[in-house]
Amino acid sequence: MIKYTEDHEWLSIEGDTATVGITVHAQDALGDVVFVDLPEVGASLAQKDVAGVVESVKAAADVYMPVSGEVLEVNEALRADPSLANSDPQGAGWFFKVKLADAAQLETLMDEAAYKGFAGG
Repeated sequence: MIKYTEDHEWLSIEGDTATVGITVHAQDALGDVVFVDLPEVGASLAQKDVAGVVESVKAAADVYMPVSGEVLEVNEALRADPSLANSDPQGAGWFFKVKLADAAQLETLMDEAAYKGFAGG
């Protein structure tokens, strides 16, 4: 199951773990990504907390926690090659994995059809 936030993050949910990244729309708006700041593994963050930062040649943007939980893993390949956020934002360019603290929070997020309407495409 994939869900989306109004802040242009996506989550791919498998069991009680969600993989999080930025959407194609977000990376299009940002332009060429040159740096990512990822959360600490083991950090427990609440929904809407700032989990990291993505910087591009045009702007810097916060990456928010789409759901409350504990950061299980970060994408070290993305840290080494931030352009993965542009070339494969919903694949190899994922940001971090989180153990869901409250699966009910997923109900507040958008499905793909709703997100496409929200993002204008």
